Amino acid sequence: MKKDKGISKHVNFEFFIARRIISAKDYKSSISAPIIKIAITAIALGIIMMLISVATGVGLQNKIRDKVSAFNGDIIISNFDTNFSSDSQIPISKTQEFYPEFTSVEGIKHIQITASKGGIIRTGTDFEGVIVKGISDDYDWQYFSEFLVEGKLPNFSEKLNDEILISSFLTNRMNLKLGDKVITFFLNQDSSKPPRSRGFTIVGIYNSGFQQFDEQYLIADIRHIQHLNKWNEDQIGAFELFVDDFDNINAIGKEVYNQTGSLLDTLTIREKYYSIFEWLDLFDFNIALIIGIMILVAGINMITALLVLILERTQMIGILKALGSSDWSVRKIFIYNATYLIVVGLFWGNLIGIGLLLAQKYFKLFPLDPNTYYVNEAPVYLDFGYIFVINVGTFILCLSMLLIPSYIISKISPVEAIRFE
Repeated sequence: MKKDKGISKHVNFEFFIARRIISAKDYKSSISAPIIKIAITAIALGIIMMLISVATGVGLQNKIRDKVSAFNGDIIISNFDTNFSSDSQIPISKTQEFYPEFTSVEGIKHIQITASKGGIIRTGTDFEGVIVKGISDDYDWQYFSEFLVEGKLPNFSEKLNDEILISSFLTNRMNLKLGDKVITFFLNQDSSKPPRSRGFTIVGIYNSGFQQFDEQYLIADIRHIQHLNKWNEDQIGAFELFVDDFDNINAIGKEVYNQTGSLLDTLTIREKYYSIFEWLDLFDFNIALIIGIMILVAGINMITALLVLILERTQMIGILKALGSSDWSVRKIFIYNATYLIVVGLFWGNLIGIGLLLAQKYFKLFPLDPNTYYVNEAPVYLDFGYIFVINVGTFILCLSMLLIPSYIISKISPVEAIRFE
């Protein structure tokens, strides 16, 4: 009995020594050192690429979506005969059961009234076609306060005034500046009569980075549009709704349609700007593809590193087996050390990846062409949730891929292994 205990202690001691022999501290002097470094580097680069692809991909989706919502709302309620051109809105009454609070559908956070009319702004030397979007005191300035680059936001909560918000694109194109008077001409509903004009004063200049909208929109008081169209105070062009969760916009849009009656139509911005959102949806596939490739590359490198370690320590495996260690006990030695390598790779990958993302978020290191991407710089979306999922997913998948090559250890014969050189 004492002899058995002595053998057991001896085996445990040898097991401990074996683990120390192949510990990460000894990799620097081992033959497998370059392979180990490559495996760690592959995991670190994989994490960096995954973090960047998710943060910038989701960031770009959110940024473009917010810009489209800023000019249109998430869901638009209008007259059935409206074709959404700049100058053909058929008025609807703002006296509706769902206004000013849309409570019959869950997920609506805000509703506001708008109207738009096409016009031409003219200076002494130039002219430009625009869309004057009329808004009221219920307008949510959340997005435009972020876009504002000069001046202030107009105040439409009191009496009718001539304040407007104009884009920096138009001010540069028309050689305008803050405080200038802008004469805007509007076609008369009666084509036999001359155009009507309005004088506006520039109180704020915005830059959304979305040129498709910046080159068109002026933001003015809705009462100007009502007067130009000879509408009553109760008549507006459309309602704009904003939702809490944009991922549910299609379902919410259907519910809104069912709640607004037969004389009103609803349109989500996904439907109105179908091509833009189809393009954004491609980002989900690209992100998933990048994540899959990076995990596969990292896993293959870890498998290679583990196989090299096993070959390098074949004699040690034979000695441990001869002393009575089970196959699983020996496999655990290599799996534990491979796990350490994965953790090291994850640490450096997160440190570098999150560092680069923070640098981009606050210092705007990488600009983008707004004509192609609708933004001036690569936007960054940082959230602990997806960072955690990427790290845990990478760790589990890489570790799972190591179980198969570690099975080779059970095929090693102690006699042949001890003689192996």
